[in-house]
Amino acid sequence: MHLPKAELHLHIEGTLEPELAFALAARNGVTLPYPDTEALRTAYLFEDLQSFLNLYYALMAVLWTEDDFAELADAYLTRAAAQGVRHAEIFFDPQAHTARGVPIGTVIEGLGRSLERSEEKHGISTQLIMCFLRDQSAASALETLEAARPHLHRISAVGLDSAEVGHPPVKFREVYERAGELGLRKVAHAGEEGPPSYIREALDVLGVERIDHGLRCLEDPDLVKRLVAERVPLTLCPLSNVRLRAVDTLEQHPLPAMLEAGLLCTVNSDDPAYFGGYVGGTFHAVHEALGLDREQLRTLARNSFQAAFLDHDEERRTRYLSEVEAYVFD
Repeated sequence: MHLPKAELHLHIEGTLEPELAFALAARNGVTLPYPDTEALRTAYLFEDLQSFLNLYYALMAVLWTEDDFAELADAYLTRAAAQGVRHAEIFFDPQAHTARGVPIGTVIEGLGRSLERSEEKHGISTQLIMCFLRDQSAASALETLEAARPHLHRISAVGLDSAEVGHPPVKFREVYERAGELGLRKVAHAGEEGPPSYIREALDVLGVERIDHGLRCLEDPDLVKRLVAERVPLTLCPLSNVRLRAVDTLEQHPLPAMLEAGLLCTVNSDDPAYFGGYVGGTFHAVHEALGLDREQLRTLARNSFQAAFLDHDEERRTRYLSEVEAYVFD
């Protein structure tokens, strides 16, 4: 679906398609534990978040050079442009790479090289969000933030991802305080597999401005009222929720109820190479499965630009919103 939209919940490592993974493996002398792309695709059946993460981290072994990271980002931006994305705020996981011996500068500069030419090449404005792995130590997160300091001109915000259960947001209070002092915006994954209390903690302890996922907020009516009153954006990922068994079927996804409640929901692809669809395909899927009408789809697109970190460029936000209003559905 080509409806103009922003994508606010996208892990760049999760855009690694099997074809590119094998090409980079060959270039970098890495042997993958799969004979071909079809065998790899059959591994994309997950029981839960952790089973996905095991494969997700294993495939990162093919990424080694600035060129690799630039090529990965270029491939995503090409697909995103073809599906109506006008603005993308892109997550990356530096600890997953530095743990393999890849310098953090290689990761950031490779991605940055692609992103800095994205608007000219793809018509997409971009921002980069550095995520901390919540199943790693708080000390490791602080070390990662410190290592990134020479490259902060390329980074707009910090985030928190990976295995949620057992790793509450409070664990990362200090690194989020430090990030705020450095002028970085703040988001965090919360309420995907973790309880609604994690959403409250992310807001109150970490001071985040957006909640990534937030699906389980519906279990706490008072929290829903707060999220509505404070206009806290939720970056939902419906296809991911189904593939990782947070929701049994797409037809059962609570997105319509969340919109009806007045929550500022956005729709995103999360890790599209693994979950069966980029953001245009995700919009089409929720339209078909949930019966969302054109005005609801337009609302989701509006929400995406309203939730984007475009405060420094309200003229751009207004232009993107005008494109949403002018869009003619097929």
